[in-house]
Amino acid sequence: MTFGEKLKQLRKDNNLTQEDLAEKIYVTRTAVSKWETDKALPAIDSLKLISELFHVGIDDLISDGDIETKRLLDEKRAKIMYGVAVGFLVLATVFALLAYFLKQPYFNIGGVGSVALYIVFGLLSKPRYKRILAKKMLLPYVISRAVILLFVIGLIVSTIVTV
Repeated sequence: MTFGEKLKQLRKDNNLTQEDLAEKIYVTRTAVSKWETDKALPAIDSLKLISELFHVGIDDLISDGDIETKRLLDEKRAKIMYGVAVGFLVLATVFALLAYFLKQPYFNIGGVGSVALYIVFGLLSKPRYKRILAKKMLLPYVISRAVILLFVIGLIVSTIVTV
């Protein structure tokens, strides 16, 4: 039985609506709905409140399958973030090339913005559990992003100089 199924059963056994449960644990009804349909798992503070409200242990609420589901959800979100990051990198390159070949430095504004968004989404492109493990490897990761940033800035500077 998944966490969502357990939560839904506990909620119904205690004659609570999703709205009632949400109010008691200080979340939105949408959050409860996502939990019950196994589209998301609650944060630890919400999990503690659920445990206290229904007088069940956290271990009873979460099984190994639930942990695997959360890991898969994290990986899915990370893949989306990676795709968005790559999109912004391509967009930054396009802006830099447009600025260079069309001799229009105004395209550099889009390039700089795209690079900034690439860095943000690039940092989010690792699943959360891997980000925690990778704190030791943070420096090489940041350096690789900085090299790409310097490359794009170099293109922008060369465009400005040539114009």
